[in-house]
Amino acid sequence: MLKEQGLSMPTINIAGENALIIYFSDEVSDDTSAKIKHVEQLIRQAMKVDLSDDIVDLIPSYASMLVVFNILHTDHHQVRNKLRILLRRLDDNSATDSDVEQSSIIELPVYYSEESGPDLTVIAQRNKLSVEQVIEIHQVKDYHVYAIGFAPGFAYLGEVDERIASPRLSTPRNKVPKGAVAIADKQTAVYPNTSPGGWNIVGLCPVDMFDVTATPIMPIKVGDKVRFKSIDKNEFLSLGGELPEGFGKLS
Repeated sequence: MLKEQGLSMPTINIAGENALIIYFSDEVSDDTSAKIKHVEQLIRQAMKVDLSDDIVDLIPSYASMLVVFNILHTDHHQVRNKLRILLRRLDDNSATDSDVEQSSIIELPVYYSEESGPDLTVIAQRNKLSVEQVIEIHQVKDYHVYAIGFAPGFAYLGEVDERIASPRLSTPRNKVPKGAVAIADKQTAVYPNTSPGGWNIVGLCPVDMFDVTATPIMPIKVGDKVRFKSIDKNEFLSLGGELPEGFGKLS
């Protein structure tokens, strides 16, 4: 199965006293991401049976996955051997589509405007586009969820159209509001909470991206697709969105 997708067998390296890291490829691609999701699901299924006392966490990323284990129960050697057995299931086609949870397409509403997206005008001028064109280009495609990190609930989504790709701000803002939808290079994301940040803000999303009281605590997971949908200010406010005072004038 790996060879059919042009991927070599993953390599497994030590990543700490209680962790191994599986490298799937040198390249970021949808095939690599799909394979990582497949392996993650196989391991999570095994964690319910023979790996229940061994593996405590999985952290998938663009082309790798960190496997954290319980050093009171096992060690690098044993975990590596069990992971290799699982990976061979992929190579001999014994793993099937029923082994994995299917990806979802999650639609996120966004209030795009110069009031809610203080960097829209700069992106438009830099790329010789109108603000309306930047908004349309940003919401016209589905974005793959490659990784979650930086902050709880912060999902790295890719890739934006080259016409609106924008470098990070030379000076990050001290305070980016919760729900800010932003672009950095060819990635886009939604800030799950108020935090510092250097991405270009194009709008605001009223959906909670991380809520410990909700099930699940995040509306998206690695391997899903995100589709942004433009809404107006009234819809944004009716969905619980908040527009910080003076936000559109952020420097």
